[in-house]
Amino acid sequence: MNFIELFSSINSSWVTFFIAMLPIAELRVAIPVAIEIYKLNPWWVFFVSIIGNMVPVTIILLLVPKIHNWLLKQKVIGKMFDYFLTRAENKFKNDFNKWGLVGLAIFVGIPLPMTGVWTGALAAFVFNIPFKKSWPTIFAGVIIAGIAVLLITLFAGASLRWLFGI
Repeated sequence: MNFIELFSSINSSWVTFFIAMLPIAELRVAIPVAIEIYKLNPWWVFFVSIIGNMVPVTIILLLVPKIHNWLLKQKVIGKMFDYFLTRAENKFKNDFNKWGLVGLAIFVGIPLPMTGVWTGALAAFVFNIPFKKSWPTIFAGVIIAGIAVLLITLFAGASLRWLFGI
Protein backbone atom coordinates (compact mmCIF):
# COMPACT_ATOMS: atom_id res chain seq x y z
CA MET A 1 0.00 0.00 0.00
CA ASN A 2 1.49 3.34 -1.01
CA PHE A 3 1.14 6.61 0.91
CA ILE A 4 -1.76 7.93 -1.17
CA GLU A 5 -3.76 4.72 -0.76
CA LEU A 6 -3.11 4.76 2.98
CA PHE A 7 -4.03 8.45 3.27
CA SER A 8 -7.23 8.03 1.24
CA SER A 9 -8.34 5.05 3.32
CA ILE A 10 -8.45 7.09 6.55
CA ASN A 11 -11.74 8.65 7.63
CA SER A 12 -11.88 12.26 6.39
CA SER A 13 -12.69 13.62 9.87
CA TRP A 14 -9.52 12.00 11.22
CA VAL A 15 -7.50 13.43 8.33
CA THR A 16 -8.89 16.87 9.18
CA PHE A 17 -8.00 16.36 12.86
CA PHE A 18 -4.42 15.31 12.04
CA ILE A 19 -3.85 18.10 9.50
CA ALA A 20 -4.96 20.61 12.16
CA MET A 21 -2.26 19.20 14.47
CA LEU A 22 0.57 19.70 11.97
CA PRO A 23 2.96 22.63 12.32
CA ILE A 24 2.58 25.25 9.58
CA ALA A 25 -0.60 23.60 8.16
CA GLU A 26 -2.75 23.68 11.31
CA LEU A 27 -6.40 24.60 10.84
CA ARG A 28 -5.40 27.05 8.13
CA VAL A 29 -5.07 24.03 5.82
CA ALA A 30 -7.37 21.57 7.60
CA ILE A 31 -10.53 23.65 7.19
CA PRO A 32 -10.25 24.34 3.43
CA VAL A 33 -9.20 20.74 2.69
CA ALA A 34 -12.07 19.27 4.71
CA ILE A 35 -14.70 21.58 3.22
CA GLU A 36 -13.55 21.76 -0.40
CA ILE A 37 -12.02 18.32 -0.93
CA TYR A 38 -13.84 16.08 1.54
CA LYS A 39 -17.11 18.07 1.38
CA LEU A 40 -17.61 17.84 5.14
CA ASN A 41 -20.10 19.96 7.08
CA PRO A 42 -18.42 23.33 7.85
CA TRP A 43 -19.50 23.34 11.50
CA TRP A 44 -18.17 19.79 12.02
CA VAL A 45 -14.93 20.81 10.30
CA PHE A 46 -14.63 23.85 12.56
CA PHE A 47 -15.12 21.70 15.69
CA VAL A 48 -12.71 18.93 14.61
CA SER A 49 -10.08 21.45 13.49
CA ILE A 50 -10.22 23.39 16.76
CA ILE A 51 -9.73 20.22 18.79
CA GLY A 52 -6.94 18.99 16.52
CA ASN A 53 -5.22 22.37 16.66
CA MET A 54 -5.29 22.43 20.47
CA VAL A 55 -3.68 18.99 20.93
CA PRO A 56 -0.11 20.19 20.23
CA VAL A 57 -0.72 23.28 22.39
CA THR A 58 -1.55 21.12 25.38
CA ILE A 59 1.44 18.85 24.78
CA ILE A 60 3.87 21.75 24.25
CA LEU A 61 2.66 23.73 27.27
CA LEU A 62 2.78 20.72 29.59
CA LEU A 63 5.84 18.90 28.25
CA VAL A 64 8.33 21.58 27.15
CA PRO A 65 8.83 23.09 30.63
CA LYS A 66 9.74 19.64 31.93
CA ILE A 67 12.18 18.65 29.17
CA HIS A 68 13.62 21.89 27.77
CA ASN A 69 16.97 21.60 29.60
CA TRP A 70 17.40 18.03 28.37
CA LEU A 71 16.44 19.04 24.81
CA LEU A 72 18.98 21.87 24.75
CA LYS A 73 21.77 19.40 25.66
CA GLN A 74 21.02 17.18 22.64
CA LYS A 75 23.24 17.93 19.64
CA VAL A 76 20.82 17.98 16.72
CA ILE A 77 17.51 18.33 18.55
CA GLY A 78 18.98 20.97 20.86
CA LYS A 79 20.00 23.22 17.97
CA MET A 80 16.58 22.87 16.33
CA PHE A 81 14.79 23.47 19.64
CA ASP A 82 16.92 26.54 20.38
CA TYR A 83 16.22 27.85 16.86
CA PHE A 84 12.44 27.46 17.32
CA LEU A 85 12.51 29.06 20.78
CA THR A 86 14.55 32.01 19.50
CA ARG A 87 12.27 32.39 16.47
CA ALA A 88 9.15 32.28 18.67
CA GLU A 89 10.65 34.87 21.00
CA ASN A 90 11.64 37.20 18.16
CA LYS A 91 8.29 36.87 16.36
CA PHE A 92 6.20 37.48 19.47
CA LYS A 93 8.34 39.82 21.61
CA ASN A 94 6.86 43.11 20.37
CA ASP A 95 3.27 41.85 20.59
CA PHE A 96 3.79 40.50 24.10
CA ASN A 97 5.52 43.63 25.39
CA LYS A 98 2.77 45.82 23.96
CA TRP A 99 -0.37 43.70 24.44
CA GLY A 100 0.39 40.89 26.93
CA LEU A 101 -2.05 37.99 26.79
CA VAL A 102 -4.30 39.79 24.31
CA GLY A 103 -1.27 39.96 22.02
CA LEU A 104 -0.84 36.20 22.30
CA ALA A 105 -4.48 35.61 21.31
CA ILE A 106 -4.17 38.01 18.37
CA PHE A 107 -0.83 36.50 17.32
CA VAL A 108 -2.32 33.00 17.23
CA GLY A 109 -5.59 34.28 15.74
CA ILE A 110 -4.03 35.83 12.65
CA PRO A 111 -4.29 33.07 10.03
CA LEU A 112 -0.86 33.57 8.48
CA PRO A 113 2.11 31.21 8.30
CA MET A 114 4.28 31.07 11.43
CA THR A 115 1.67 32.74 13.66
CA GLY A 116 -0.16 29.60 14.73
CA VAL A 117 -0.42 27.53 17.86
CA TRP A 118 3.01 25.91 17.66
CA THR A 119 4.79 29.28 17.67
CA GLY A 120 2.26 30.71 20.14
CA ALA A 121 2.75 27.83 22.60
CA LEU A 122 6.54 28.11 22.35
CA ALA A 123 6.26 31.87 22.87
CA ALA A 124 4.10 31.26 25.96
CA PHE A 125 6.87 29.01 27.29
CA VAL A 126 9.63 31.53 26.46
CA PHE A 127 7.74 34.34 28.22
CA ASN A 128 6.89 32.13 31.22
CA ILE A 129 3.14 32.47 30.79
CA PRO A 130 1.59 29.85 33.09
CA PHE A 131 -0.52 27.05 31.59
CA LYS A 132 -3.70 28.32 33.28
CA LYS A 133 -3.34 31.62 31.41
CA SER A 134 -1.67 30.56 28.18
CA TRP A 135 -3.96 27.64 27.24
CA PRO A 136 -7.24 29.62 27.30
CA THR A 137 -5.53 32.57 25.60
CA ILE A 138 -4.22 30.38 22.78
CA PHE A 139 -7.64 28.70 22.59
CA ALA A 140 -9.23 32.13 22.05
CA GLY A 141 -6.74 32.78 19.25
CA VAL A 142 -7.55 29.42 17.68
CA ILE A 143 -11.27 30.26 17.72
CA ILE A 144 -10.51 33.61 16.03
CA ALA A 145 -8.32 31.93 13.38
CA GLY A 146 -10.87 29.15 12.89
CA ILE A 147 -13.71 31.60 12.29
CA ALA A 148 -11.57 33.64 9.88
CA VAL A 149 -10.42 30.59 7.89
CA LEU A 150 -13.94 29.12 7.87
CA LEU A 151 -15.46 32.35 6.53
CA ILE A 152 -12.69 32.82 3.95
CA THR A 153 -13.08 29.20 2.81
CA LEU A 154 -16.85 29.43 2.51
CA PHE A 155 -16.74 32.80 0.75
CA ALA A 156 -13.86 31.88 -1.58
CA GLY A 157 -15.39 28.50 -2.42
CA ALA A 158 -18.80 30.02 -3.18
CA SER A 159 -17.19 32.82 -5.21
CA LEU A 160 -15.10 30.44 -7.31
CA ARG A 161 -18.08 28.17 -7.95
CA TRP A 162 -20.15 31.19 -8.99
CA LEU A 163 -17.41 32.65 -11.21
CA PHE A 164 -16.34 29.44 -12.91
CA GLY A 165 -19.44 27.32 -12.56
CA ILE A 166 -17.62 24.55 -10.71
